[in-house]
Amino acid sequence: MTSEIRTLAVVGHPIAHSLSPTLHQTAYDHLGMSWKYVAVDVQPGELAGFLDSTDSSLRGLSVTMPHKVAALEASNRLDLLSERTGSVNTLLCEYTESGQRELSGFNTDVLGIVNALKDSGVHQAHHVAVIGGGATASSAIAAASELGAEHISVIVRTPQKAFYLETVGQECGVNVSVHSFDQMSEIASVDVAISTLPGDVEQSLESLPRTSRATLLDVAYNPWPSARGTQWSAAGGEVVSGLRMLAHQALIQVRIFVGGSPFDVLPDESGVKSAMFASVGLESL
Repeated sequence: MTSEIRTLAVVGHPIAHSLSPTLHQTAYDHLGMSWKYVAVDVQPGELAGFLDSTDSSLRGLSVTMPHKVAALEASNRLDLLSERTGSVNTLLCEYTESGQRELSGFNTDVLGIVNALKDSGVHQAHHVAVIGGGATASSAIAAASELGAEHISVIVRTPQKAFYLETVGQECGVNVSVHSFDQMSEIASVDVAISTLPGDVEQSLESLPRTSRATLLDVAYNPWPSARGTQWSAAGGEVVSGLRMLAHQALIQVRIFVGGSPFDVLPDESGVKSAMFASVGLESL
C-alpha cells in the first residue's frame, strides 16, 4: 500500500444513483489511505476520451454501463474472466518508468454475483434464467457456470442480438439457449434467475416457470424493491438485491486497486468488508 494521494472513479451513464463512491471511500478511509473516489458521468462512446483527459494520479476505474466493452478494448491486458465474458468492469492504471499508462482489465461482476447468491444460501444451481442480453448478462452466464449450472436460458427482447451469449456459454463450459420474452412460459422450470435489466425497465417475470422457492437476483438496486423483485417475492420466491452483488464486487475491486490483484487479501479485510457493507445498509455475512 502507499500513502500517496491517488484518485479513483466509477464511470457510467447515468451514474448519479451509484453507491460505489460510498463503498469505496469507506474502504480507503478504513485502511487509512488518502485516496479519493468519485462518480463521473461519461457519455456513451466517450470512455477513451475521458481516459485521455486524466493524469498519472488516476489509480483505477470502476466501469458500469454502457462502457464495459469499451473498457475491454482499452485494456492492455485482461484477466481470464474478462476474456471469457468479453466484459470489463474494472480498470487498473499502472505506469512505466517513462510515465506511459498501462491498463489492466478485470471482471469482478462474476464473483460479485456468485457471492451475493451464496449469501442467500444458493451454492449450486442447475437451470438458470438470465434476463437481458447486455454486458452484465455475459457475467451472469459465467457466474451460473461457477455455480454448476447445467443449462442457462437467456431471455431477451430481440434474440438475434443475443446469440453471441451462446459463445460465452461455450467459453464457460455451459450450454446456453436464447429465447424471446414471448417464449418465457415454454422454458423448463428454473431454480435461479438473474435479471440484468436496468432498474427503470419494467419487465414481468410472472410467466417464467420456476421451482419452489426459486431465487431471483436482480442486479438493479435503484429503486428497491424493484417491481420484478416484489412480484417474485409475492409468488413465494427468494429475492436478492443487486446492492449485495455491488458490495461484493466492490470489495474485489478494492483488492485490485490496493494490491494489484483480485487475490491479494486486504489488511484487516474482515473489518474493511464489514465497514463497506454497513455503509450501504447491508449485513456482512
